[in-house]
Amino acid sequence: MSRILAYTSPGRGHLYPITPILDELHRRGHEISLRTLESEVPLALNRGFHAAPISPSIEAIEHDDWRAGNPRAALVRAMRIFAARAQHDAPDLRQAIAEERPDALLIDINCWGALAVAEARGGRWATFCPYPLPLSSPDAPPFGPGLPPARGPLGRMRDRVMRPLVTGVFERAMLPPLNMVRRDLGLGPFASADEMFRRPELLIYMTAEPFEYPRRDWPANVVMVGPCEWEPPAEAPAWLEDVTQPIVLVTTSSEFQNDGRLVEVALEALADEPVFVVATLPAGDPALLRIPANARVERFVPHRHVLDRAVCAVTHGGMGATQKALARGVPVCAVPFGRDQFEVARRVEVAGAGTRLPAKRLNPERLRQKVREAMTKSAGAARIQAAFKEAGGPVAAAAAFESRLLATTQWNPAHH
Repeated sequence: MSRILAYTSPGRGHLYPITPILDELHRRGHEISLRTLESEVPLALNRGFHAAPISPSIEAIEHDDWRAGNPRAALVRAMRIFAARAQHDAPDLRQAIAEERPDALLIDINCWGALAVAEARGGRWATFCPYPLPLSSPDAPPFGPGLPPARGPLGRMRDRVMRPLVTGVFERAMLPPLNMVRRDLGLGPFASADEMFRRPELLIYMTAEPFEYPRRDWPANVVMVGPCEWEPPAEAPAWLEDVTQPIVLVTTSSEFQNDGRLVEVALEALADEPVFVVATLPAGDPALLRIPANARVERFVPHRHVLDRAVCAVTHGGMGATQKALARGVPVCAVPFGRDQFEVARRVEVAGAGTRLPAKRLNPERLRQKVREAMTKSAGAARIQAAFKEAGGPVAAAAAFESRLLATTQWNPAHH
């Protein structure tokens, strides 16, 4: 068996999807080492992993793209954040490799420095992506603004015109700082963003068609396994047993994104509807809200217990929360605020698994109508649920990791 070192960016939305994959690899006899958020190290230790925190200098870099005035400025700011983290996650992974002496690496796609270190090291390594993959294809619209897939000659012309404009903004923000990190490690520059996603031996992509747009040109290294959704073990809250109405779950980002307005509008929009609203506000303060009789707002509630009884999930368009609902056949009303959420929300709409309402158009009346419409999309949500299940989840991911990276790797007793 082999020793595997996993390395994540400072976000639970990236740690939690790989946790069941690491569980499965551990179950198969591999030794797991993990570098992740300091607050999550005890959880990892309890699962039988070797675990230690990533450098505190990484966690100290605030993900403040929500402060930007428009999506383009937000993208540039996000790329600067990843570049700033890369200056720290590169030496941090090097130190972890020296300490753990792994046979193979599994690296978060957002850890640019760590990815470069893995490539420069020359060993076996893979990456994972828990959000829509910004990989260009003639079968998919230009990534970023959440455009619908092209239809007919006019749609294809739109894509040809838009692609260099949209991709150009992304690559001008991404490539210079990324290539600077690569240069410092003795690696050649990337000429396009696509090269970053094609370079690993294996890219574990945590979704599945048809929620992801079907395309004929998926690179051979991309393996779609479904969302691998997971959350820490927790008991269902006692008050949930007293709720008799159909439930609408409202979720916001676990990292502050200034999307708390979604909960406030949802409470007003659904106050007179025949549902019970359960809203989570992990980055906000529920005490500041006016909460109607048919609602409850908490910083945290285990989503799986609520989703088991939900008729709709209102999300900020985050990939994790959205796919968690769809994995249970719950239709979604997605209200994107930024980042990759425009793409997630459009996929919800195109898949017929729910509705989309841009945050700039968010008001109680529109949200009420979109939630009502989403509730009629249960058949589409069930179709995505079945596709996610068929993709194989953590078992498929672990099997791909073993067959592609570990088939020729021998267990080295010296690692012990």
